[in-house]
Amino acid sequence: MAAMEVDEEKILQRKHSQYHNLESPSYQILFLQCSGIMLKKQDPPNYFELLQDEVFMVKNEVYRGQQYSQIYFARLHFLRTLLHSLAPHWKPHIPVCTVLGLEEGKECIIVGTVYKHMKLKPCILDEYSKERSVVPLVKPHNFIHPDDHLVLEDESGRVKLEGTTLLPSAFVTGVVVGFLGKETGAGSFLVEDILEAGLPPQIEKPLQLSDDKYVVLISGLSVGNTTTNPLQFQLLVDHITGHLGDEKEQKIAAEIVHVVIAGNSVEFARGLLNGQNLASNDQSKLAEPFKELDISLTQIAAGVSLDIMPGPNDPANFALPQQPLNRCLFPGSSVYNTFKSCTNPHSFELDGVRFLGTSGQNIDDLEKYAEAKDKLEFMERTLRWRHLAPTAPNTLGCYPFTDRDPFVLDSCPHVYFVGNQHSYESRLIKGPEGQKTRLITIPKFCETGVAVVGTAGTELKLSPLVRGFGVRQTDKSGSKPNTRGKELTF
Repeated sequence: MAAMEVDEEKILQRKHSQYHNLESPSYQILFLQCSGIMLKKQDPPNYFELLQDEVFMVKNEVYRGQQYSQIYFARLHFLRTLLHSLAPHWKPHIPVCTVLGLEEGKECIIVGTVYKHMKLKPCILDEYSKERSVVPLVKPHNFIHPDDHLVLEDESGRVKLEGTTLLPSAFVTGVVVGFLGKETGAGSFLVEDILEAGLPPQIEKPLQLSDDKYVVLISGLSVGNTTTNPLQFQLLVDHITGHLGDEKEQKIAAEIVHVVIAGNSVEFARGLLNGQNLASNDQSKLAEPFKELDISLTQIAAGVSLDIMPGPNDPANFALPQQPLNRCLFPGSSVYNTFKSCTNPHSFELDGVRFLGTSGQNIDDLEKYAEAKDKLEFMERTLRWRHLAPTAPNTLGCYPFTDRDPFVLDSCPHVYFVGNQHSYESRLIKGPEGQKTRLITIPKFCETGVAVVGTAGTELKLSPLVRGFGVRQTDKSGSKPNTRGKELTF
């Protein structure tokens, strides 16, 4: 028994040294070929993942009790400069002025940060008083009320917005927008038209993109949840590693080159986290979900590049941007250099195609304070507002940055995904300058058994593939079925 433990230790050390010394692209290509991933000799070095999470890392930041006014100012400064450059092309010969410079009856454009006054918005003082009340507190799913109204503010002042073209339910606090109109006698601003920043510029994709490289998007594994079937996740692991299905399915599995887990990977028993010191038995129970998750991730990381993002239920910081999960939580999978613990939001580039995604907090918070026909419309609004989390820090926790706002978008992604949603949806949106972005909502795997598989090819399309426990015959995005992407139901 002791000899076996020594051998295992030596094997682990050898793997650790091998995978952390893989420097040359040719050696990496050879490793991927041996792992069952089919690569062509002419694949360029930029095939490998290029992380772009530096903007979301909290480095060299010192908290000195600062408030959130500085992050709002950084957001306003960046987006107002952009909107000022767009205004002459949008409405020529109409001046741009500040709130303080408004004149009654004079048509102009004002740019500032939107504040949404909401009658039903929760207040901590009300929460405290209602906790002492016998009447139970009912929390609505959405806090929108017909009496809600918008206020625009800049450094000079604030003014109430009115007008039939203005829908308060479509906006949230924190959005930087331009408005065309005139001041009324009552001191409000009558809005006639709205100027948004629009989709940011997009880097051009390579002209020739291979359609035989797939990316798997998963979220909401919730390993440790007593109500879920662990067989579902194991079936997914077996499919990714090529140990499941016939020859055709194994060929598809061999073309999977990257896996992203978008948050909520583990779930702990509620009774364990009660703020009290844990007994030794409870401590071992607390570690069980991560041990089980690490075993499965080790199987994936042995042959495929793997990114794991923190989510609202994972042991990471609460405020966005969430920092990477500690690698010590994954003693098995972190041995491989294919394993990467990433931030939330997470941005990376694969074969010249830029991916951007979150674990769902930004879209879930928008749903509480605005209205849209579906989650995809909320995602599209964040791109057109050029801000990934406009409700932060008002209703969504974020770090109080002093000199920048990391959620401002200066580049349009080709694929924009959001995890931990109720169902799978997909839509392709286009911008005036030729931008094309595929929007994807990833359902909770623990509830649906669904993983989304797509390609970085030219069209960035997805279509369902029936497999395993569930039966799904139609694409919820409304697009025609094709073979460029699959929705796997396990």
